[in-house]
Amino acid sequence: MATAILDDLRRIVQILRESSRRAESEIGVTAAQLFVLRSLDGDKPLSVNDLGARTRTHQSTVSVVVKRLIERDLVRSSVSESDARRVDLALTRKGRALLRKAPLAAQDRLIDGLETLSARQSATLAKALHQWVEAMHLEAVTPQMFFEDGKAKKRSRRAAS
Repeated sequence: MATAILDDLRRIVQILRESSRRAESEIGVTAAQLFVLRSLDGDKPLSVNDLGARTRTHQSTVSVVVKRLIERDLVRSSVSESDARRVDLALTRKGRALLRKAPLAAQDRLIDGLETLSARQSATLAKALHQWVEAMHLEAVTPQMFFEDGKAKKRSRRAAS
């Protein structure tokens, strides 16, 4: 049983790693950055909280990724017209152009797969994963977006040109 579980986990990590490498080599962004860009692709700007909900990530974690995308002029932030306390995030023209040539984000596949599970299956999986994390004493580890290490990434030569 442990081998089957680890093999499935290896498959998931492998597709995430391959997706990250592909995104970085083809368009010069990390898999997490690509996932955020795809999540912002829409008609309406999103708040950081809305983006966190869409990416199923805490707003503080997604903020780190957004900051890097703003620095690269792929995302813009502005004060909301409807609520001055809110910051709206949207793709820039450069961000939309990059997204048109981008590969799919593996995180979308993860979410799509999870959404095919019944509510009962999802609850069972969530409970089992949490128990596994507790058994490994990893509860205090802050969850990050996949393959986004919190350090500034160098752009690939291809993306810089």
